[in-house]
Amino acid sequence: MPTLYLVGTPIGNLEDITLRAVRVLKEVGLVAAEDTRRARILFSRHGIATPLTSYHEQGSRSKTPALLRALAEQDVALITEAGMPTISDPGFRLVRAAIEQGVPVEVVPGPSAVSSALALSGLPPDQFVFLGFLPRRAPDRRRLLESIAGESRTLIAFEAPHRLIASLRDVEAVLGNRSVAVCRELTKLHEEVFRGTVQQAREHFAQPRGEFTLVIEGGEAGSTPPDPREVKERLGALRREGLKGREATGQVSKEYGLPRREVYRLWLETKR
Repeated sequence: MPTLYLVGTPIGNLEDITLRAVRVLKEVGLVAAEDTRRARILFSRHGIATPLTSYHEQGSRSKTPALLRALAEQDVALITEAGMPTISDPGFRLVRAAIEQGVPVEVVPGPSAVSSALALSGLPPDQFVFLGFLPRRAPDRRRLLESIAGESRTLIAFEAPHRLIASLRDVEAVLGNRSVAVCRELTKLHEEVFRGTVQQAREHFAQPRGEFTLVIEGGEAGSTPPDPREVKERLGALRREGLKGREATGQVSKEYGLPRREVYRLWLETKR
């Protein structure tokens, strides 16, 4: 019976591909790729002539039935733009559909920005939480960070260059000035790994370019982040007592162990 192969491809350096991956990509009848332009570059480098079809976020729902029909007759390989299919990638829809149809699914392991960044970070690698791409909207991003503020495991996230500074600012405001490793353009010619505090990282990447993977130090084991509603209630009480913003923010920051910037944001919300 035909098989769906999930093939890991290079995240930067085109030489980072296994012999098995090259063989499978040559032998299958069709390759579904998130970015066919990137795929053609890889295929040219390794002499792969297999037909390509696109399978990206916008067209994944409409393309899934056609790929299932193809799988009734021939093996199909699924590749993402870079790294492992289904990881922050629409390929999971095809995998789920194939499983539901009883189609065999096999994985051909390959590079991953997640494990590569974690290995390079110098932060505890024994347990980690992968967050995918951080939310684009600042309020959504802060809510996510607030929900994991008490997480003691190392945190890993992807971020786009035009949102990097804003995300680092939110990380510092919600999680504090923790240790981080900011990995840029992994395995590419201009690879860079910055290790330091969140504040230092913000200052270092004044004009971010490239693809970023963030590795963030976990919080203290057993710590539980305070409920923002509780903090707001405390700030409201201090406001009614006549305290000004700076004084109330400083007091609550010490009481709850929160960054002053995050407490001040909550203070502003109590004024609305």
